[in-house]
Amino acid sequence: MSINTPFRILTVCTGNICRSPMAERLLQAGFDAMAPGEFTVTSAGTGALVGSGIEPHVAGFVNVFGGDSTNFTSRQLSADILAGQDLVLALSRAHRSKIVELAPGLLRRTFTLRELARLLPHIDGQADVGASERWTAALGRALRLRTANPGGPEEDDVVDPYRRSEETYQQMVHELTPAVNALLAWERRYR
Repeated sequence: MSINTPFRILTVCTGNICRSPMAERLLQAGFDAMAPGEFTVTSAGTGALVGSGIEPHVAGFVNVFGGDSTNFTSRQLSADILAGQDLVLALSRAHRSKIVELAPGLLRRTFTLRELARLLPHIDGQADVGASERWTAALGRALRLRTANPGGPEEDDVVDPYRRSEETYQQMVHELTPAVNALLAWERRYR
Protein backbone atom coordinates (compact mmCIF):
# COMPACT_ATOMS: atom_id res chain seq x y z
CA MET A 1 0.00 0.00 0.00
CA SER A 2 1.23 3.47 -0.72
CA ILE A 3 1.83 6.14 1.87
CA ASN A 4 -1.25 7.91 0.44
CA THR A 5 -3.48 5.29 2.02
CA PRO A 6 -3.20 5.65 5.79
CA PHE A 7 -3.61 2.62 8.02
CA ARG A 8 -7.06 3.12 9.59
CA ILE A 9 -7.54 2.31 13.27
CA LEU A 10 -10.84 2.57 15.14
CA THR A 11 -10.98 2.51 18.95
CA VAL A 12 -14.27 1.42 20.55
CA CYS A 13 -15.69 1.68 24.07
CA THR A 14 -19.22 2.20 25.41
CA GLY A 15 -20.03 5.92 25.61
CA ASN A 16 -17.21 7.14 23.34
CA ILE A 17 -16.36 9.91 25.82
CA CYS A 18 -13.69 8.30 28.07
CA ARG A 19 -11.62 5.28 27.03
CA SER A 20 -11.89 5.20 23.23
CA PRO A 21 -11.30 8.95 22.73
CA MET A 22 -8.29 8.80 25.03
CA ALA A 23 -6.85 5.85 23.09
CA GLU A 24 -7.71 7.57 19.79
CA ARG A 25 -6.08 10.89 20.64
CA LEU A 26 -2.94 9.38 22.24
CA LEU A 27 -2.38 6.93 19.38
CA GLN A 28 -2.95 9.63 16.76
CA ALA A 29 -0.53 12.03 18.49
CA GLY A 30 2.11 9.31 18.82
CA PHE A 31 1.80 8.08 15.24
CA ASP A 32 1.75 11.66 13.89
CA ALA A 33 5.00 12.41 15.73
CA MET A 34 6.84 9.55 13.99
CA ALA A 35 4.88 8.97 10.76
CA PRO A 36 2.74 11.96 9.78
CA GLY A 37 -0.14 10.96 7.52
CA GLU A 38 0.50 7.21 7.73
CA PHE A 39 -2.16 6.47 10.36
CA THR A 40 -5.73 7.68 10.88
CA VAL A 41 -7.19 6.92 14.31
CA THR A 42 -10.87 7.51 15.06
CA SER A 43 -13.31 6.19 17.67
CA ALA A 44 -16.93 5.25 18.32
CA GLY A 45 -19.07 3.80 21.12
CA THR A 46 -21.38 0.80 21.39
CA GLY A 47 -23.76 2.96 23.45
CA ALA A 48 -22.40 6.37 22.56
CA LEU A 49 -23.43 9.61 24.23
CA VAL A 50 -23.76 10.95 20.69
CA GLY A 51 -22.57 14.51 20.16
CA SER A 52 -20.70 14.77 23.48
CA GLY A 53 -17.13 15.93 23.89
CA ILE A 54 -14.48 14.00 25.80
CA GLU A 55 -15.40 13.68 29.49
CA PRO A 56 -13.55 16.61 31.19
CA HIS A 57 -11.50 14.46 33.57
CA VAL A 58 -10.33 12.28 30.66
CA ALA A 59 -9.69 15.34 28.47
CA GLY A 60 -7.21 16.43 31.16
CA PHE A 61 -5.39 13.10 30.92
CA VAL A 62 -5.33 13.28 27.11
CA ASN A 63 -3.70 16.71 27.25
CA VAL A 64 -1.21 15.73 29.98
CA PHE A 65 -0.07 12.71 27.93
CA GLY A 66 0.49 14.77 24.78
CA GLY A 67 -2.78 14.31 22.93
CA ASP A 68 -5.29 16.95 21.84
CA SER A 69 -8.71 16.73 23.48
CA THR A 70 -10.31 19.52 21.42
CA ASN A 71 -12.77 19.19 18.52
CA PHE A 72 -14.06 15.76 19.53
CA THR A 73 -17.63 14.56 19.06
CA SER A 74 -18.76 11.13 20.22
CA ARG A 75 -20.54 8.88 17.74
CA GLN A 76 -22.45 5.62 17.73
CA LEU A 77 -20.68 2.56 16.35
CA SER A 78 -22.25 1.33 13.12
CA ALA A 79 -21.49 -1.09 10.29
CA ASP A 80 -20.74 1.95 8.11
CA ILE A 81 -18.09 3.21 10.54
CA LEU A 82 -16.58 -0.28 10.76
CA ALA A 83 -16.41 -0.64 6.96
CA GLY A 84 -12.92 0.07 5.71
CA GLN A 85 -11.13 -0.13 9.06
CA ASP A 86 -7.76 -1.88 8.96
CA LEU A 87 -7.67 -2.50 12.73
CA VAL A 88 -10.35 -2.18 15.40
CA LEU A 89 -9.19 -1.81 19.00
CA ALA A 90 -11.88 -2.58 21.56
CA LEU A 91 -11.44 -1.35 25.11
CA SER A 92 -12.96 -4.54 26.53
CA ARG A 93 -13.72 -8.09 25.44
CA ALA A 94 -17.45 -7.24 25.51
CA HIS A 95 -16.85 -4.41 23.01
CA ARG A 96 -14.84 -6.80 20.82
CA SER A 97 -17.83 -9.17 20.74
CA LYS A 98 -20.20 -6.36 19.73
CA ILE A 99 -17.86 -5.23 16.95
CA VAL A 100 -17.62 -8.72 15.48
CA GLU A 101 -21.41 -9.12 15.81
CA LEU A 102 -21.89 -5.94 13.74
CA ALA A 103 -19.16 -6.75 11.22
CA PRO A 104 -18.19 -10.47 11.24
CA GLY A 105 -15.65 -9.82 8.48
CA LEU A 106 -13.54 -7.84 10.98
CA LEU A 107 -12.95 -10.84 13.27
CA ARG A 108 -9.31 -11.17 12.15
CA ARG A 109 -8.64 -7.43 12.57
CA THR A 110 -10.33 -6.82 15.94
CA PHE A 111 -8.43 -7.02 19.21
CA THR A 112 -8.74 -5.41 22.58
CA LEU A 113 -6.17 -2.62 22.98
CA ARG A 114 -4.42 -4.38 25.86
CA GLU A 115 -4.50 -7.75 24.10
CA LEU A 116 -2.72 -6.40 21.02
CA ALA A 117 -0.26 -4.53 23.25
CA ARG A 118 0.49 -7.86 24.98
CA LEU A 119 1.00 -9.74 21.69
CA LEU A 120 2.82 -7.21 19.47
CA PRO A 121 6.18 -7.27 21.32
CA HIS A 122 6.45 -10.98 20.35
CA ILE A 123 6.05 -10.19 16.65
CA ASP A 124 8.84 -9.12 14.33
CA GLY A 125 7.69 -6.39 11.98
CA GLN A 126 9.09 -5.59 8.56
CA ALA A 127 11.22 -2.45 8.48
CA ASP A 128 11.44 -2.20 4.69
CA VAL A 129 7.70 -1.76 4.02
CA GLY A 130 5.10 0.97 4.68
CA ALA A 131 3.11 1.14 7.89
CA SER A 132 -0.05 -0.39 6.37
CA GLU A 133 1.80 -3.42 5.05
CA ARG A 134 3.77 -3.86 8.30
CA TRP A 135 0.65 -3.72 10.49
CA THR A 136 -1.46 -5.91 8.21
CA ALA A 137 1.22 -8.62 8.32
CA ALA A 138 1.58 -8.26 12.11
CA LEU A 139 -2.18 -8.69 12.68
CA GLY A 140 -2.13 -12.11 11.06
CA ARG A 141 0.66 -13.18 13.39
CA ALA A 142 -1.07 -11.61 16.41
CA LEU A 143 -4.17 -13.64 15.61
CA ARG A 144 -2.18 -16.87 15.79
CA LEU A 145 -0.54 -15.74 19.04
CA ARG A 146 -3.95 -14.87 20.53
CA THR A 147 -5.08 -18.46 20.01
CA ALA A 148 -1.95 -19.78 21.70
CA ASN A 149 -1.94 -17.16 24.52
CA PRO A 150 -5.50 -16.25 25.41
CA GLY A 151 -5.94 -13.56 28.04
CA GLY A 152 -8.74 -12.92 30.48
CA PRO A 153 -10.61 -9.72 31.31
CA GLU A 154 -7.93 -8.73 33.85
CA GLU A 155 -5.30 -8.69 31.06
CA ASP A 156 -7.46 -7.52 28.18
CA ASP A 157 -10.05 -5.03 29.45
CA VAL A 158 -9.66 -1.35 30.35
CA VAL A 159 -11.97 -0.37 33.22
CA ASP A 160 -14.81 2.06 32.47
CA PRO A 161 -14.30 5.09 34.74
CA TYR A 162 -17.45 6.99 33.74
CA ARG A 163 -19.12 8.55 36.82
CA ARG A 164 -16.91 6.50 39.13
CA SER A 165 -14.21 7.29 41.69
CA GLU A 166 -10.90 9.05 41.13
CA GLU A 167 -9.22 5.67 41.80
CA THR A 168 -11.15 4.18 38.86
CA TYR A 169 -10.00 6.99 36.57
CA GLN A 170 -6.42 6.34 37.69
CA GLN A 171 -6.89 2.60 37.08
CA MET A 172 -8.11 3.36 33.53
CA VAL A 173 -5.00 5.49 32.90
CA HIS A 174 -2.73 2.71 34.25
CA GLU A 175 -4.39 0.12 32.02
CA LEU A 176 -4.72 2.25 28.87
CA THR A 177 -1.54 4.31 28.55
CA PRO A 178 1.01 1.43 28.74
CA ALA A 179 -0.98 -0.37 26.02
CA VAL A 180 -0.98 2.72 23.78
CA ASN A 181 2.75 3.16 24.44
CA ALA A 182 3.43 -0.50 23.55
CA LEU A 183 1.77 -0.07 20.13
CA LEU A 184 3.69 3.13 19.46
CA ALA A 185 6.97 1.56 20.62
CA TRP A 186 6.43 -1.38 18.26
CA GLU A 187 6.00 0.95 15.27
CA ARG A 188 8.99 3.06 16.37
CA ARG A 189 11.20 -0.06 16.32
CA TYR A 190 10.79 -0.37 12.54
CA ARG A 191 11.46 3.26 11.59
